[in-house]
Amino acid sequence: MEFVSITPTTMMDEMAERGLACPLEQSESWAQLEATIPGRTPWGTFRIVRDGETLAYISLIDYQTHGYHFLRSFHGPVWVNEPSADDEALMLDALRACVHQRDRKLVFARLGVRAQLPGCHPTLSTSPYDQTVVMDLTGTEEDIITRMKKRGRRDVRKALRESPATYADETERATESFDEYFALMAQTGERDGFTPAPQENYENMLRILGPEHCRLYAGRIDGKLVTWSIDAYQGTHGVHYYAASDENAPMRNLLSDGLVYYVACELARRGVKTFDLMGIGSDEFPALKTLNTFKTKFSNEITEVAPDRDYAFRPVFYASLAKARELLKGKKD
Repeated sequence: MEFVSITPTTMMDEMAERGLACPLEQSESWAQLEATIPGRTPWGTFRIVRDGETLAYISLIDYQTHGYHFLRSFHGPVWVNEPSADDEALMLDALRACVHQRDRKLVFARLGVRAQLPGCHPTLSTSPYDQTVVMDLTGTEEDIITRMKKRGRRDVRKALRESPATYADETERATESFDEYFALMAQTGERDGFTPAPQENYENMLRILGPEHCRLYAGRIDGKLVTWSIDAYQGTHGVHYYAASDENAPMRNLLSDGLVYYVACELARRGVKTFDLMGIGSDEFPALKTLNTFKTKFSNEITEVAPDRDYAFRPVFYASLAKARELLKGKKD
């Protein structure tokens, strides 16, 4: 197996010819977005081949942080057919050979690998997941509700009846000024215990991906912003990327239910057929279990995905990074 360098346009054209859905994060537009963030540089786009047969595609970004470099692939590789553990192991070997030839400063790669393979490790940072909730947006708006779990149907219908919020596509407004939206994200981060990305990251996402791939939807009560989300889409697949809400808003839980349903209907009108709510927790990856109650009510099905794993090119260096992280975590605890 080998990695064959190709252009992003060639990759997307070939995937379209094969009927493969190219995740937005594997596209050229996403690479351009990543390039706006200090320390991130597009590293390459590849066709993964064995004996002349194309098995998968992947786009990789070079991340520089804390004095070292690693490769990152969001929702990649994209396989032509479901890979076996042996396929994934050979892919990692081929990636190592490619890195050895092109860029020996890289310490590891973070990419989607289903099997627990030698050389792979739990990620040093981020919260990977191997399950997600994908809403089916086909059919009518009523069909979208009907496919939810009973409590999802109940909560959405209650939101439609009782929520005081009105929802709208505010992409243009947010592109002109993101200050109001970032203030609500900062409040959400303080409440939920996370640090938001810099404001310019959200601004760049809207600007570079553009309204044909990325939109901001918001809910307001008497003109006051109380909830919003950034939702990205490519082709017929949408992703629920960021969301924020006002903890002091009346019926806050209903506001979130109403926003998810509103976004689902808006994306469906744009031809989107599946809407990924972006990860829930599992026994192997429990960190996101706090999201399960909310997200799982929007669909009767759970979708299995390849979780992010770190694959070390320089095992000794990687081990030192893992040790340092454990020590730092111990001090915080």
